[in-house]
Amino acid sequence: MRIILPLIAVTVLMLIAFVGVDVIGMEWFFGVIVPYGAFLLFVVGVVYRIVKWAKSPVPFRIPTTCGQQKSLHWIKANELESPATGFGVICRMALEILCFRSLFRNTQLELREGPKLSYAESKWLWAASLAFHWTFFIILIRHLRFLTEPVPFFIGIIEGFDGFLQVTAPALYITDMVIVGAVTFLFIRRVLIPQLRYISLPADYFPLFLILGMLLSGILMRYIFKVDVVSVKALTMGLVTLHPTIPQGIGFIFYIHLFMVSVLLAYFPFSKLMHLGGIFLTPTRNLANTNRMERHVNPWNYPVKVHSYEEYEEDYREKMIEAGIPVEKD
Repeated sequence: MRIILPLIAVTVLMLIAFVGVDVIGMEWFFGVIVPYGAFLLFVVGVVYRIVKWAKSPVPFRIPTTCGQQKSLHWIKANELESPATGFGVICRMALEILCFRSLFRNTQLELREGPKLSYAESKWLWAASLAFHWTFFIILIRHLRFLTEPVPFFIGIIEGFDGFLQVTAPALYITDMVIVGAVTFLFIRRVLIPQLRYISLPADYFPLFLILGMLLSGILMRYIFKVDVVSVKALTMGLVTLHPTIPQGIGFIFYIHLFMVSVLLAYFPFSKLMHLGGIFLTPTRNLANTNRMERHVNPWNYPVKVHSYEEYEEDYREKMIEAGIPVEKD
């Protein structure tokens, strides 16, 4: 049921868009009101989450490291795995965000005959995650063609490299194939690995089905159910310039795709997808490891009345001497 319920939810969302546009004729609602509402919810939700995280106190340096910390001058430190400077932190964060460095070192633990624990490399998750995020970013950049006028020159360069295979008309984009394969892998991985399937919740499957539905509707719209690109550009430019208009004859498949995008935007700030912003505010990654160079004191510590050893000895000196306990002052 943890898999079926999210699948049913995404299917119902597609049917709502189809019935609303193709049967009831609510193009204005699904083409203007829903996108504006989703974008507003996305902005407000992201700002709220970022501000809430930024206000969380981090009084201590708690970076997770796996390299030699900077200490004595004759001990070689690892500036990437245990950075002690701001520049080292920037380099480490760049590798984490752009290349998923920590996920690259991920290992898989298995219990084999013996019984014996076995550790093995697990690079497939890293490759699929990297492929998904980078292709999603490229697809997002390609869609700027519908949101800008004039179209930036680099959009044509990206589309040329993305569709250089020229195996269909219109050209088949490599990113379309890669991202569908990556999302499918991430889903199958959750289903086939027992330990991962056990801890997976509907909230883990719903984004996968939602993104997959968004991708498939876009692919169908490009290669099978042809739409009027000029009308689509007019609608999107109207949304961007705050002069919304609904051209005729776009087709229901576009509104399904737009509705999926809107749902994803509205759902984004309240889901695990918000790690896009959280990675920048993670104290285990964005802090320099300077614990050996300076003392970090919690500024929220309230004053505590202490009983020093001198006071302790002053109170119990006679009893300590009688018990044979050495004292500092006779």
